[in-house]
Amino acid sequence: MNDEADIEQPLSEGSLADGMRTIADFVRTLPRKPGVYRMIAASGEVLYVGKARSLRSRVAAYTQPTRLATRLMRMVSATRTMEFAVTDSEAEALLLENNLIKRFRPRFNVLLRDDKSFPYIVIRRDTEWPQLAKHRGTREPSNEYFGPFASATAVNRTLYALQRAFPLRSCSDGVFSTRTRPCLQYQIKRCTAPCVGRIDKPEYDRIVDEVRDFLGGRNREVQQALSQRMEQASGNLEFEQAAVLRDRIKALAHIQSHQSISLHTIDEADIFAAHAEGGQVCVQVFFLRAGQNLGNRAYFPSHAKELDEAAVLSAFIGQFYESRPAPKLVLTSHDVAEAELLESALALSAGHKVEIRNPKRGDQKDALDQAVTNAREALARRMAERGTQRQLLEGVARVFGLDAAPERVEVYDNSHIQGAAAIGAMIVAGPDGFIKNSYRKFNIKTEGAAGDDFAMMREVMSRRFGRALKENPERDEEHWPDLVLIDGGQGQLEATRQVLAELGLEDIATVGIAKGPDRDAGRERFFAPGRPPFSLEPRDPVLYFLQRLRDEAHRFAIGTHRTRRAAGITRSVLDEVPGIGAGRKRALLHHFGSARAVAVATLDDIKAVPGISDALARKIHDHFRGGH
Repeated sequence: MNDEADIEQPLSEGSLADGMRTIADFVRTLPRKPGVYRMIAASGEVLYVGKARSLRSRVAAYTQPTRLATRLMRMVSATRTMEFAVTDSEAEALLLENNLIKRFRPRFNVLLRDDKSFPYIVIRRDTEWPQLAKHRGTREPSNEYFGPFASATAVNRTLYALQRAFPLRSCSDGVFSTRTRPCLQYQIKRCTAPCVGRIDKPEYDRIVDEVRDFLGGRNREVQQALSQRMEQASGNLEFEQAAVLRDRIKALAHIQSHQSISLHTIDEADIFAAHAEGGQVCVQVFFLRAGQNLGNRAYFPSHAKELDEAAVLSAFIGQFYESRPAPKLVLTSHDVAEAELLESALALSAGHKVEIRNPKRGDQKDALDQAVTNAREALARRMAERGTQRQLLEGVARVFGLDAAPERVEVYDNSHIQGAAAIGAMIVAGPDGFIKNSYRKFNIKTEGAAGDDFAMMREVMSRRFGRALKENPERDEEHWPDLVLIDGGQGQLEATRQVLAELGLEDIATVGIAKGPDRDAGRERFFAPGRPPFSLEPRDPVLYFLQRLRDEAHRFAIGTHRTRRAAGITRSVLDEVPGIGAGRKRALLHHFGSARAVAVATLDDIKAVPGISDALARKIHDHFRGGH
């Protein structure tokens, strides 16, 4: 199913003959049954995961050099052992293969990058007054979910319009329960203020039913019903109510006008459109639900340069649905390999029949052509951006005297307020831009280090590179930086260099970047070992690029610090009492008004709080009195 990706990276020493002997030894004992195999290097790295209808026949093919492409010879040469799993069917083998590819990310497989969960819109039914909100993560059976949406931007745009059309509450339960007067959302007509009784329950429930019908695909019926109510209100001279209904109808029309691809004849489908150029493939994924387009997202999977769109699509789709159910219909721009097997595997995972279709005519073909155009334009933008990024990295190499353009730049910054909630932050950038799934935060733990920028930097560097050395002492994996950029001057740079010297990593290039006089951006000074501080020309593109890297590290550090500080502020002495969860904590605070009042309350007063048993009341009382 998955074709091997030709990733040009050094592999362990070994000959093709050695690898073939290793594989041949396993072939003798393999069954002629479906299953999954893993090829593993001497270091323990999983090189490739594959599935087979017959394990013996498939694995034996790797012992025939005349049938192996160059990239396969490299893979076989590096193979020192193998692992196998037998399955009941080839479809189950395909599901297991995709699961293991996601887990191990082998360098010789086609790899789906940026595999994040998708947001949904939820109507919360687990409350008296249902809430309309964005949702990610586990879904509760009592609530209703609509999606998935391709991105947070797509779901936010839809929610914004829905709140104009269906003014349901969007606030949390905590905010809702404490309101004493309508909030701003009511003033701008995006909520009906059920929190203070500005709408009765039947009317509110009618709006809930309308939004459910609209998101469920009955948008025409909803619009017709609103139009009839508007005409009726106007006929009764209720012009204010008619105006409200008119605005809601306009909001619904606004949602539908933003759908570049729409197939009203299809209730549920995902569109996969691929375009290849310059050895790269872009896959555009569109989500169609209830006849509406819920947005699209571009993917750039890692793969061998010689693979075409059909081969990449085949591997991509299997991995895409590894952790999410497929819809009943999947439209593809190319005929994917082993389509029937892929349909069986997706149906097994989703619990319903799945059809993979490559339409040749009609509105589905038109929609796919438009999606391919999106893929072509996204790939062109990426190649242009990558070219610019590569030129900037070459400029960085020139400025700092590096041997070559850095493939991985790590930028570090610290954040604290008078030593409180001190954190260190690391961001990563490369030829494709910021690598956000590699960002890291470090809660400062060393006693006395918080507030001391040099000590904080020493701790961050010790933890980052000490762990990296422990996990990969050979330094032959891709997560080692070619350049370390420190937000700070000579002192921070020296702290970094000391740690790297102690770890035997003096060959890693390090540079400090500090703002100029009066912290004036544009007059930055750079500090590098063995040369005096220097500055770049104010309009140098490399300077702008380095500023952008530094600013991203600063943004990430500040955001992380604020999150930690906010968590500390919201902590209460009640959190230290065993058996006190969020609900009981809320009940105590509502009853007494503050944690301090709980601490000085009598045992009888605590027993009077709803939901607090006599035993728990005794535990709370003794906790604050030091009793046993």
